[in-house]
Amino acid sequence: MAPQQHIWRATVLTLFPEMFPGPLGVSLAGRALVSGLWALDARDIRESAGDRHRSVDDTPAGGGPGMVLRADVLAKAIDTADVSPDRPRLLMSPRGRPLTQLQVAELVAGPGPLIVCGRFEGVDQRVIEARGLEEVSIGDYVLSGGEIAAMALIDACVRLLPGVMGKAESGADESFSDSLLEYPQYTRPQNFEGRPIPDILLSGDHAKVAAWRRAEAEALTRARRPDLLAARGNQKSPKDTTNG
Repeated sequence: MAPQQHIWRATVLTLFPEMFPGPLGVSLAGRALVSGLWALDARDIRESAGDRHRSVDDTPAGGGPGMVLRADVLAKAIDTADVSPDRPRLLMSPRGRPLTQLQVAELVAGPGPLIVCGRFEGVDQRVIEARGLEEVSIGDYVLSGGEIAAMALIDACVRLLPGVMGKAESGADESFSDSLLEYPQYTRPQNFEGRPIPDILLSGDHAKVAAWRRAEAEALTRARRPDLLAARGNQKSPKDTTNG
């Protein structure tokens, strides 16, 4: 009998578990969830509170506006939810490392992350350090909480799981797959309001189509995200600087 395959699982710690699955319950992610290709476990942080009021936050040490999520409450929620040392522990935070397609692919290759959704002014720094939380950002802006950011991260992962997309190559030739933005896409009608599909895409010459797409991807990236090209260049092996 073949060994049972472990299902990729996202465990989310949040003050609003009713927000899940939300958008993750429809389209590709939703069908895959129903089919058992992945699993979602949304847990209420308040269940780990120790008082009858289920308090999870307190005022910032040193003063200041807002409230801070308590270290003891969140630590208990993490310890209760996550018993595997192999699972990444993430905290959705605007001060975190920007999420990349490479990191998404790394998460897909593992058992699935435990994701903490922050609220208020943030999370007590001590629990971040004590529980090894890696802070992850989805952009240079601030949301009301980490839930929407967690959904974005999970969706990015789920679509790459085997069996979720119709064709395995669907995720291999798109934005950020080679540190480039995706080339322009076209479909019917052949002429839309005086704008025809580029002739080369109708030529049937696969080599020329591939070259055109590559050139367009590089041009778009150069115009919109030159930082990606710079990073891509830094990843290449340095030239031999020895005299010869």
